Amino acid sequence: MAFSSPRGRTQSSLSEINITPFVDVVLVLLIIFMLTAPILESGLVMETPKTKTVRHVSREKVVITIDKDKNYYVGNDMVNIHLLGQTVQKRLDGAMNQPVYIRCVGNVNFGTFVQVVDALKQANLTNLNIVTEPLETKSAGS
Repeated sequence: MAFSSPRGRTQSSLSEINITPFVDVVLVLLIIFMLTAPILESGLVMETPKTKTVRHVSREKVVITIDKDKNYYVGNDMVNIHLLGQTVQKRLDGAMNQPVYIRCVGNVNFGTFVQVVDALKQANLTNLNIVTEPLETKSAGS
């Protein structure tokens, strides 16, 4: 619709939406998320044993990690083996039937693993699970 102005000019209303600024903002946010995502993905990285039966662990679960130097971690925090049960109990916040996941590098000896299980059993934690990686199998077509 045209409007007349005092000088005889006509103005028309803009009926199209300019999405260029919106696209610019979305692209900037995408770049920011792409750059910060690897930083947010922190944690201990290690190679775990491979098995055919694998269950994925979410981040909210309590995960105990044993590294190659026999250091013990609850989440990302290093813990003394004597305080392991007490630390896990605090993380579970009274929900003693919640699962606790144990993961270790492939070359950790069985005695070290048993010490962790024993420390957790002494703290009355019984829902213990072992974290592994999927075993790579050859497909029939290969």
